[in-house]
Amino acid sequence: MFRIMRTTSSALLTAALLALALPSFAAAPPRAGIASFAELKTPLPYPYDDLANANKAVAKARAAALRSHKLLLIDLGGNWCGDCRVLAGTLDLPSVKAFVDQHYEVALVDVGRFERNLQIPAHYGFKTRLKGVPTLLVVDPKTDRLLNPNDVFALSDAGSMSPQALADWLARWPK
Repeated sequence: MFRIMRTTSSALLTAALLALALPSFAAAPPRAGIASFAELKTPLPYPYDDLANANKAVAKARAAALRSHKLLLIDLGGNWCGDCRVLAGTLDLPSVKAFVDQHYEVALVDVGRFERNLQIPAHYGFKTRLKGVPTLLVVDPKTDRLLNPNDVFALSDAGSMSPQALADWLARWPK
């Protein structure tokens, strides 16, 4: 009996340690399909419209997220930013795009050089200068609550990550 309990305890401990060591995803991450950003189509996209009304874009995406039972993904950035353009190119990869389309409604917000549309991040608690772009806000559209308050700047250095790491990051919040 003692041997069985010790074996069961060991198995449970091993399973717990493996669970801690492996990344946890709420949804199965998409396969990026490329190993390097050098494989992205060029020129990289210029995703942000500096003339768009950011308040309307976010409100429209939130309403769509409510209707479709998806999360709201607010992408804050600028076309001058290489990391923002790498992220946009990665989001255009077929499998990543399909995953994003299935789980998120996206609002692209041009923050210029940190002087434009700052009311959007301020609404979610970021009242000081953003630490970098792209800044991604994952929002529950029902409660308008930020789901990733400690992880909004994780992709601000997207170019130093791998395409798969970006895809994995996106899989952390959808259920």
